[in-house]
Amino acid sequence: MKTEGVRIAIHPRQGSFSDRWIERCEAAGIDHVIVDGYSSAIMDALRGCDAFFWHFNHDNPTDLLMARHVLYAAESAGLLIFPNRKTCWHFDDKVAQKYLLEAVDAPLIPTVVFYEKRTALGWLSGAQYPVVCKLRAGAHAANVRLLRNVSEARRFCRRAFGRGLSAVPGYFTDVPSKARSVKDFSDFRARMGRLPRLFLHRMRTRRRANRERGYVLFQEFIPDNRYDTRVTVIGDRAWAFIRRVRKNDFRASGSRQIDHDPDKIDARCVRIAFETAGKLGTQCTAFDFVTCSRRGPLIVEMSYGFAPRPVFDVPGQWSPDLQWHAGHVWPQDAILELLLRNLTSRHAST
Repeated sequence: MKTEGVRIAIHPRQGSFSDRWIERCEAAGIDHVIVDGYSSAIMDALRGCDAFFWHFNHDNPTDLLMARHVLYAAESAGLLIFPNRKTCWHFDDKVAQKYLLEAVDAPLIPTVVFYEKRTALGWLSGAQYPVVCKLRAGAHAANVRLLRNVSEARRFCRRAFGRGLSAVPGYFTDVPSKARSVKDFSDFRARMGRLPRLFLHRMRTRRRANRERGYVLFQEFIPDNRYDTRVTVIGDRAWAFIRRVRKNDFRASGSRQIDHDPDKIDARCVRIAFETAGKLGTQCTAFDFVTCSRRGPLIVEMSYGFAPRPVFDVPGQWSPDLQWHAGHVWPQDAILELLLRNLTSRHAST
């Protein structure tokens, strides 16, 4: 692909998509510059660039505070950005995703949100239990709970409209579930080695993050699901795998029990993911599905950011016509290729 005259700015974050982007740009001789997105002078640093890539993090309060503002400002200056507005304005916000998916008639799992305690309590009095409650923010199912009866639901509601809840997982959140997912002794040792850094990170994040209050979000509980299906759509390619539900739990996210066999994928999920991404106009989106026996696949939530390795481990991709194309591809490479095509098209038209 021709990249003459194209210059890409990349904000680096270790462990993010930027590692691979930088590696690929260096290997392919693509003109790129490393910039500090946090700098007050970032707009000056972007002058002369055609694109700005920043894989910002849901787990960093500073990123959530300002990364989108910087990206949108760069877009207003004429740069092609990743993620763009359509891809990320709803990132890490399940309330926003509810409205957006309903707006495009996507098959969203039935979801309600309330902003007044009295209205919420009234709905809970007639709800069918169990129901799933979620905070707007959070990944790996850390802020997802199952409310088994009206008493539990009322307690949760009073807290949500009172002192609120922290979106940052507690120091011992999900310890039993995580312990059950340990694969072997080396995995256990690796996790223990990460504990001090994790504790320090959560302590700093909990100090800075705002508490979630003033709303409640409930989703219908779909029983008898032994796994969920994640479909990641980047341009005209889709990757899919299933994640098995944690033992003695109802959640699949964070279980680390992934099956990449394409024969186990419900093609309806892939089709819906392509259709929804097309309606939303997103560059890159991972959709999580559960399947209802009566209504078929339902979208639970979506995100532009995800761990790339499970996507790479899928032995091929689907095209929009649901044809299978064998071969492993890093999603970061697919994003880079998609954006470069858009850049070269833009240059050709000017």
